[in-house]
Amino acid sequence: MSSILDKLFVRGKHVCPSWLCFTFDNPLRKIFQDPHQIFSPYIRPGYTVVDIGPGKGYFTIPMCKLVGKEGRVIAVDIQERMLRALQRRASEAGLAANLTTNLSIPNDFCLDVKADFVLAFWMVHEVPELMGFFANAKEIMKPKALFLIAEPLFHVTKRRFNYTLRTAQEMGFKIINRPEIPFSYAAILTL
Repeated sequence: MSSILDKLFVRGKHVCPSWLCFTFDNPLRKIFQDPHQIFSPYIRPGYTVVDIGPGKGYFTIPMCKLVGKEGRVIAVDIQERMLRALQRRASEAGLAANLTTNLSIPNDFCLDVKADFVLAFWMVHEVPELMGFFANAKEIMKPKALFLIAEPLFHVTKRRFNYTLRTAQEMGFKIINRPEIPFSYAAILTL
């Protein structure tokens, strides 16, 4: 039986619906989670970046700026509506040229690319099968690529996040850093 906290924080199997994005994809979020501050240590101009589960692009658009005209960001999502909203926002920001959106299916990113940096921000808890998820991530990463995973505090328990990291390690990933990101558990992984 689930606890009252599980119900209050909507824990359990689900995919975040697009109508709920306003709660975490808004200008106020920048006060606590500034994309440039979070990603500038890891992303360089010319990089290929994969954003898994980008929502409507809160982090995707700033990453397009960080990779510059020579780089590209590939946003992968199972919800076409999210990708359409992201494309619209990228166009409005003048960044559509280095953004590619890719409709995927659960446990298959449907990508043939090698990335320098991969992001899975506040979405791994929605993955139906972690080993398949991490196997897919390995396939799209360059040998020294970095993979930032962040999960939301309260919504994901520390125990659940540690289980996610143990699964990543079982799949061959190494934890190289535990950056402090407000309201999140986070880790930087590499192969």
